[in-house]
This record gives sequence, structure tokens and C-alpha cells, in this order.
Amino acid sequence: MTISMYAASVPMLKQMLQSLDAILSKAEAHAQAKKIDPAVLLQARLYPDMFPLVRQVQIASDNAKGIAGRLAGVEIPSFADNEQTFEELHARIAKTLDFLNSIKPEQVDGSEERDVVVYKGSPYEMQFKGQTYLVHFGVPNFMFHVTTAYAILRHNGVELGKDDFIGKF
Repeated sequence: MTISMYAASVPMLKQMLQSLDAILSKAEAHAQAKKIDPAVLLQARLYPDMFPLVRQVQIASDNAKGIAGRLAGVEIPSFADNEQTFEELHARIAKTLDFLNSIKPEQVDGSEERDVVVYKGSPYEMQFKGQTYLVHFGVPNFMFHVTTAYAILRHNGVELGKDDFIGKF
């Protein structure tokens, strides 16, 4: 039995974005309970040359939109990357989930051999077939940023566990 391209992508992206949203809620509650300025967590990094939490969430959102949009062959919505608060990050995740919910299985299924281009027109342009893009670039890149957001918050004392990361499915 094989797994469809849709089943291997959109439901997982939604699950992990919902988990990320819940993790951000826990971070908000932690900041409030510990009387920490939320900006401290939003700008926290694991290491000086890494992006802060807010950018990790933005990139995770962009990756989710990109994966679904490229595999479905539809235009990927563009967001401004101007979020500065937990509330704005929650809104971004909600917009991303709205886009993912608009993608139907029949748009993605059969995309294994679809030509996919990322960073089009840039010196970093990469070309893939759909399945290779999903398995070897899209999902690992998306998961890197979700994992890094989780790690930033865990490192800064937010009480999180594996169940928070995996979320509900």
C-alpha cells in the first residue's frame, strides 16, 4: 500500500502548525506567570547566528504554505513577515492553516513528478520533482524551524514536552 502525496504532506503540516500554535500559547502563559516581557521570548535564539523565535515561526509558516502550494500547483500566499507579538504569530498560523485547508487532496495527489522550483530566479534556485521536494527538502526544512521554535522556548524555561511538540492528530 502506498501513501498519497496529500496524506504525506497537508495533514502533517496542519498538525505541526497547530502544535506550534499551542506551544506559543504556553509560552505566553509562561511569560505572564513569570513576569517576563514577551519580547524576550519572541526575540530569543538558541545561538547568536540563528534566527529568533519570531522568525522561526514565520519561516515554518512559509514552508508549510510553500510545500502545499507547490505540490498543489497553486499560487502561494505571501505574508509580510512583520509579526512582533504572540497574538500576531497566532494570526499568521491561522492564516496559514486557512490556506492549507483550502488545498484539496486531488490538487496534491499525483504531484510526485511535478516540477517544483524553490528560490526561483535567485542564485540559490533549486529544482526538484514533487516527491523528492517533499521528502528531502520541504518536510525537513519545515520540521527544522518548528523544532527550533520548540527548542528556543524549552531552553528559556517554558514547560514543554514531546506531547506538546507532536500535538493532536
